[in-house]
Amino acid sequence: MGQSQDYKAIGCTECAKGAGLGFDFTMAFQPIVNTTSKEIFAQEALVRGINEEPAGEILGRINDENRYRFDQACRVKAVQLGANLNIKSYVSINFLPNAVYSPELCIRTTIEAAETFGFPVDRIIFEITEAEKVKDHNHLREIIQYYRQKGFLTAIDDFGAGYAGLNLLADFQTDLVKLDMGLIRHIEQNKSRQAIVKGIIQVCQDLEITAIAEGVETYEELCVLQSFGIELFQGFYFAKPKFQGLAQINNL
Repeated sequence: MGQSQDYKAIGCTECAKGAGLGFDFTMAFQPIVNTTSKEIFAQEALVRGINEEPAGEILGRINDENRYRFDQACRVKAVQLGANLNIKSYVSINFLPNAVYSPELCIRTTIEAAETFGFPVDRIIFEITEAEKVKDHNHLREIIQYYRQKGFLTAIDDFGAGYAGLNLLADFQTDLVKLDMGLIRHIEQNKSRQAIVKGIIQVCQDLEITAIAEGVETYEELCVLQSFGIELFQGFYFAKPKFQGLAQINNL
């Protein structure tokens, strides 16, 4: 299947069945919690194989020929499972920026899926994954602006790792920024990480962006981050991802 054919319109029924990828996959969900309001803010949809294979095994099958179809299928499967599980919070979906050739056309399948499965469009967050380098920042800015105009929230995932850095915030602003777990790990013992995270939080506040700390694993990490004013958290300290289900929340 060539790239031009890969970019043809795909219906949500086709996406739900795997979009002709030649392999199937599903989702696990991990909660993002608000420790101030004691509520679940969102459930992030994380790619898994149908036999619970890890995300890396599935993502390793993505290439230039199937990137668009995989991206579309991810959106539909996340929305469908979110509706089936009766998720009342936001559902956060990772998307591949280089797969979105046209914001207007590529979002149609997501909207169709929301209508088909009865999941509110205004409860969807799109996370820019840092798994691939953004080839065209101007194009990504257009995507973010268009999604926000349509009522979706947007986020930068793994901020501070890989390709996700301050240069992205200089070019455009999302609603949310997720601090990479590499910055979070053992932060209570590391003055350098504390200074960097405090600096990022100040930038986010100035730009009216909400920060999320991901990868939180210990009470000590949580306490330091709360002292910096962060309210939204994700990580094993609260819950591990649940395969095709919703995890029991701990420590909230």
